Amino acid sequence: MSNLGKTNRFQYFTFLFIVVIVGNGAVGKSSMIQRFCKGTYTRDYKKTIGVDFLEREIEVDGEDVRLMLWDTAGQEEFDAITAAYYRGAHACVLAYSATDRDSFDAIPSWKLKVENECGEIPTVLVQNKMDLVDQCVIDPDEAERLGRALGCKLLRTSVKEDVGVMSVFRHLASRCLHEMRRCDDDYQDDLRLYSAGPRSPSVISAFSPNGSTCGRSTGNGTIVLRPGAKAKNHKKRNFVKNACRLL
Repeated sequence: MSNLGKTNRFQYFTFLFIVVIVGNGAVGKSSMIQRFCKGTYTRDYKKTIGVDFLEREIEVDGEDVRLMLWDTAGQEEFDAITAAYYRGAHACVLAYSATDRDSFDAIPSWKLKVENECGEIPTVLVQNKMDLVDQCVIDPDEAERLGRALGCKLLRTSVKEDVGVMSVFRHLASRCLHEMRRCDDDYQDDLRLYSAGPRSPSVISAFSPNGSTCGRSTGNGTIVLRPGAKAKNHKKRNFVKNACRLL
């Protein structure tokens, strides 16, 4: 398919990706979401009960992307509740605090919890509270080694000072778009291989247009896009309101 054809295939959509933010309590997960979605910050710590969410739309790689951010509780007593929400995630933030050694040591177990529910998905490792540099208990080289061991990009943020927060979610949105386009290429290859039989391309999932998971686990949910007639004035369709349903 030509580059023009690939562009036209998605040009009327706003892409929706679900991002789950996990990590120990008090590392700044809720504050990170509030900062990204609302541009606000509060010093008061309030423990998340179960799961909460906010969303924001941004432009990434020339596409309109809506990110739905799931804020999960970091305490073990909520594991049974939060695990159910991992299954619908398309990307993940592993968050720990620069001033909390336990939160850093817990990162591998948090990654495993997410993978047990939805397989491998685009994931970023985030060290928060970099404004408290004098209280940092994590060696920079150690953090880099953990990122390499987990196969995750390491990003550092200060939610309080609004440093690096946008980069976290732009990185994940770009990764999700890349995965979706890669799977769409695989789908087009399948169409050419089986062109002798009728097959409708009218239903495509967020990562896997042909219903497969491109070699990934099938545990995570999908967002199904149902493209209709071309919108007037070349407006992009909104997945949340008009063009998707969550499975």
